[in-house]
Amino acid sequence: MQGQRLKPTLGLLDATAISIGAVIGAGIYVVVGIAAGYAGSALTVSMIIAAAVSIFTALSFCELTAWQPREGSIYEYVYQLISPFAGFLTGWMWIISNTFAGAAVALGFASYLHALFPAFLPSWTAALLCFFFTVLNFVGVRQSALLNNVLVAAKLSILGFFVAYGFLHMNPSNFADFNPFNMGVLSAAFYIFFAYGGFARVAVVAEEVKNAKRNVPRAIMLSLLISTIVYVLVGLVAVGLVGGPKLAESNSPLTEAISTTGNQLAAYTVSVGGLIATASVLLTALLGVSRMMYAMARRRDLPQSLSKLHPAFNTPYHAVWIVGAAMILLVLFVDLTRVVAISNFALLFYYTLANIAALKLKTPDRAYPKAVSILGAATCLGFLAITLLAKPEAWIIGVTVLAVGAIYHWLRARLAS
Repeated sequence: MQGQRLKPTLGLLDATAISIGAVIGAGIYVVVGIAAGYAGSALTVSMIIAAAVSIFTALSFCELTAWQPREGSIYEYVYQLISPFAGFLTGWMWIISNTFAGAAVALGFASYLHALFPAFLPSWTAALLCFFFTVLNFVGVRQSALLNNVLVAAKLSILGFFVAYGFLHMNPSNFADFNPFNMGVLSAAFYIFFAYGGFARVAVVAEEVKNAKRNVPRAIMLSLLISTIVYVLVGLVAVGLVGGPKLAESNSPLTEAISTTGNQLAAYTVSVGGLIATASVLLTALLGVSRMMYAMARRRDLPQSLSKLHPAFNTPYHAVWIVGAAMILLVLFVDLTRVVAISNFALLFYYTLANIAALKLKTPDRAYPKAVSILGAATCLGFLAITLLAKPEAWIIGVTVLAVGAIYHWLRARLAS
């Protein structure tokens, strides 16, 4: 069993779709409204700024994955280039935040479905969805990737429909107050940055990607490029349909926007897109967390049983089932209303460390100037400072989770000695 290795079965399309699946999720159905409340009709400017900021960290990931494509990605890089303890905390925060976020996304899916079909109870629907995707991940990464490809194609098609159909009904007067120099544009970019946060998801499964040194960096940049184009077009059309103020007032801004056309079928189609978007994010979350556990167990930072691969399916089946079970329990018994606070803090924490790790790469291994990683670290630290001022709760919860991880690491080291 120790000699087994994960098999590279994913191509560039699969790899790109995994990151797109993580980026273009329920966030685009919600963040458009939140960001419009700050930026108004200059929403698309905020989206471009957020994408530009994301590029620095994305390029750091490209440096790292081209240097050494490893399962566990950011955990491995911080472990090797900064310190084993920092690496552990990185992996720990990644697992906790993405497990909670996955459960929240499952409940988001169930809420969308309940709104369309009241007979489906949200908590049990979410639990069944988690179970189904857990089984799929258990059977194999290729099967998960194929379903993710279908989900990504479907949600991109629905968002393409939103853009094309909505464009025909846009009202130019909704852009009358366009002001790209409004300070609210930067506030909106802060929130949109988190919506882009999944662009490096494919790096966590790097060892399962064919020709990973070339394809993983390409997948990261392609997913960020495609996601940016989609976000900008959707934001432009959404503002053009109803204007920034109305988008900000709605909990379902895209459905609100397309409803102004008077076409109920169009509104229903966009709502179904929300279902598909949340499903694909959950699928990639389950996949990513199980692989992070596998990588950490391989280095004995977690119980070694989590690194065992199934003899027939070649998947880390103990990790897959534990992640699935944890998400099922969370959706059934835990209030996840504050999960965003954990995810926001964790994302900025481990992306800062990823940029620092990239800075430590020796010059011959670098493809981009060190200034790229410095800017990536600086922007993440800047956003962490903004988070402290805007959402102190995120810091309280985040630091608490970090402390729990540090205590676990200390106890495990003491027991092993």
